[in-house]
Amino acid sequence: MKRLFDRLFPPRPPLLRAATAADIPHLAAIHARAFARGWGADEFERLLADRAVRAHVATHGPRKPPVGFVLSHCVTPESEILTVAVVTDRRRKGIGRALVAFHLARLAAEGVSTSFLEVEEGNAAARTLYARLGYGEVGRRRGYYAGGADALLLRRDF
Repeated sequence: MKRLFDRLFPPRPPLLRAATAADIPHLAAIHARAFARGWGADEFERLLADRAVRAHVATHGPRKPPVGFVLSHCVTPESEILTVAVVTDRRRKGIGRALVAFHLARLAAEGVSTSFLEVEEGNAAARTLYARLGYGEVGRRRGYYAGGADALLLRRDF
């Protein structure tokens, strides 16, 4: 029954926009739930003030809080995705993919032609997302994460 409902009434796509200072508490809360070592509001404040950082959020309406975000550090023609997170109950609904695709399109419009990122080898959901967006493995950092997990270095050329 739920499948039929979802096909007849698909969810609206998220609203995608640049992050603002008003989003900082939400970004910190989302990050804290998504990662073992979440960044605090002070870190997001510092990042959003950095002229080389680009940040975008996904919401479910113009006055709704963010349900996901992505941040990159850019030195044209290259960029590095620093972090991507979507609230737990909104994952696997296409928000992350829409958000990163939007973000990359905005970076390309600024002259970025290559995007890098690193992901934990065991994070299958993130690896699938990045592969679907055209990222490929270009390196590995052995034992990079707590617990000894490797970091995979990924690259996407536009």
